[in-house]
Amino acid sequence: MKPTALLVLTLATGLSASAQTLSGFVPARQEAQQKLETEFKTKQSPAAFKAHLEKLSSVPHITGSPENERVRDYIAETMRKAGWQVDIYPHDVMLPKGPGEIAVELVEPVRQPLNIREFIYREDKYASDPRLTPGYNAWSGSGDVTAEVVYANYGRKEDFEQLKAMGVSVAGKIVLARYGGNFRGYKAQFAQAAGAAGVLIFTDPADSGYMRGLTFPEGPFYSESTIQRGSLLTVPYTGDPLTPGEAALPMDAKNTPKRLAEKDVAFHKIPVTPLPYGSAVEILKRMTGTRPVPGGWQGGLPFTYRLEGGNALRVRLMVKQERSIQRIYQVVGTLTGSEFPDEWIIAGCHYDAWSFGATDPNSGTAMLLSMCESFGKLAKTGQRPRRTIKVCHWDAEEPGVIGSAEWSEQFRDELTQKAVAYMNYDAAVSGRTFGASASPSLKKLIIEATQSVQYPDSNKTVYQHWMGHKAAGNPTRVTGSSAPAVQDGEPTIGNLGGGSDHIGPYMHVGIPALSAGMEGPTLYHSQYDDLYFYDKFADPTYKMGPMMEQVVGTMTLRLANADLVPYDVARYPNDLTVHLKAAERAIKAYAPTYTIQPLLDAVTELKKSADACEAARQNYLKTGRTDKLVDLNRELRLLERAFIDPKGNAFGSWYRSLYASSDPNSGYASWMLPGLLYEASLKSTANLPELEMRYKKAINTLSEKLLALSQGMGSPASVGGGK
Repeated sequence: MKPTALLVLTLATGLSASAQTLSGFVPARQEAQQKLETEFKTKQSPAAFKAHLEKLSSVPHITGSPENERVRDYIAETMRKAGWQVDIYPHDVMLPKGPGEIAVELVEPVRQPLNIREFIYREDKYASDPRLTPGYNAWSGSGDVTAEVVYANYGRKEDFEQLKAMGVSVAGKIVLARYGGNFRGYKAQFAQAAGAAGVLIFTDPADSGYMRGLTFPEGPFYSESTIQRGSLLTVPYTGDPLTPGEAALPMDAKNTPKRLAEKDVAFHKIPVTPLPYGSAVEILKRMTGTRPVPGGWQGGLPFTYRLEGGNALRVRLMVKQERSIQRIYQVVGTLTGSEFPDEWIIAGCHYDAWSFGATDPNSGTAMLLSMCESFGKLAKTGQRPRRTIKVCHWDAEEPGVIGSAEWSEQFRDELTQKAVAYMNYDAAVSGRTFGASASPSLKKLIIEATQSVQYPDSNKTVYQHWMGHKAAGNPTRVTGSSAPAVQDGEPTIGNLGGGSDHIGPYMHVGIPALSAGMEGPTLYHSQYDDLYFYDKFADPTYKMGPMMEQVVGTMTLRLANADLVPYDVARYPNDLTVHLKAAERAIKAYAPTYTIQPLLDAVTELKKSADACEAARQNYLKTGRTDKLVDLNRELRLLERAFIDPKGNAFGSWYRSLYASSDPNSGYASWMLPGLLYEASLKSTANLPELEMRYKKAINTLSEKLLALSQGMGSPASVGGGK
């Protein structure tokens, strides 16, 4: 045994075997599971993680490129060598054909082309790769416009409303907005709705530039030429724009879904492109409008920002971007369970990138490949998981979370019956601070797993380090708006919003989901998200990858091997109470007499059922029973589905979960109880009676399921009587 492996074994034994009673396991299986986890924690190495990351991130690999197909093949080959069954699922979807043609220039008072590409730095050998593209936004409209400029802060709904209230029209003008505050596609949508001729989006140095610290390549923050690429897609569903609700199966397959005509899809019509702040400054410093920006709109460039550029400042924006049907590939590895093969534990991360993708996404991809190898080694010695584990590598996430949504649609019925959990690990090893978001039933799983893993080069567990450090996240994105439900003495576990591959499994199918990873500063969606940046700033030690694999592997093994799926059912009433009160506050802001008490009363009854179910579960496990496991676990899997409503949400019926969705006005942010929050966003009460009926039905259904489970666990048919 290697010295490092011995250290891991010692630490893992001390942290796990002596300190934890494992949720969901009968006493007779506790020791075997702890020994398995201890052995699993000897399999990781920084060298193996680094080798995968270098192989995945050595060249730019945009969706649809030959380089991305080579990444696909490496992923499939690695999992096959590790002993996993590998299936590749093709989908034919509408995608932009690369950046197309882009030009941005000052026309008056001077003629000056503006830079739309990152600088080449000699110390970063990756920066000169000829396959790198200019900065661009996928799904831009095409057009060539020359117009005056209006500054719109973050381009949020409220920012355009404030401009209108101040008498500032954007009609026929080019909107200049900074990244942050919402999904970039909504900046374009709101600008187009207000009559704008085009949109330029820049990263302000106050949000992620020199005002936050040293800039690249000296530091990890955006430099004057760093550009955030990204999708603009804002159709009211996730996935292929032409096949909402149906999988975009290959064009030559049977039962190929009917595709919408491109003209019938609400694509953006105006040209949109991103700029570095080194180019944006050339516009902003020439703006001569008489009104300075209101409070909170001032950015970090060294002059007063103005609302209007004036008629002496004119800018040209040209984008020519074509679209076509292109094939994408979902790579799914399967390790079939030894006892319950039809119960699926699913982990995933996308593999396509805007450039090299060293942090986003491939730090997560490399970690999952290492985990597949570790599980493969265990399986070869006869230590297969009891439930089936699937590790999914998604294509076309960057252009709009497309691949995972298509797979979720393709296997919707099977997933509804078989899926235990979906765990998303997009960019999961991007720094040194742990963070997580999750549906209620998986929060305890995260906490317990992090309590059993050692944080490198310290005497703390990951949990202890997490409690002392707040994950920095990405300052140019919004990862949640609804306040998370936090219990005393625990770290903050956020709400799942938009922006990654949990959307389809969680918000469309209704599978309990989580997203977790190591976070830190990132040159998000820029060409500098490369191995030079990773080596220097993300994790020079490469120890975070193995550590994160231990956390992820521990959660996966516990879900896969527990007698009763270790959901924390007591979290449902706690979290629902927090979110219902938040929705009530939002509605009371315009309807002061409104009360949500009838739904809170339903949650009171839910709590009784949840407490009864938890008490019955504890007793069932404590007495060592293993009768009725198949039936009981089937009912546990269906708990989250209580919130799936075939009618879906008013802002998009594809989003079928009444419990959680991404914010349809900001994209990234989370909306908890989205039906109620959407009504609040409209300042309406017209639909509240119907919504309350639907929510009460969902809460009561969950309560009934929990009560039935408690009764099912209450009287043994045969103690210790097998499956």
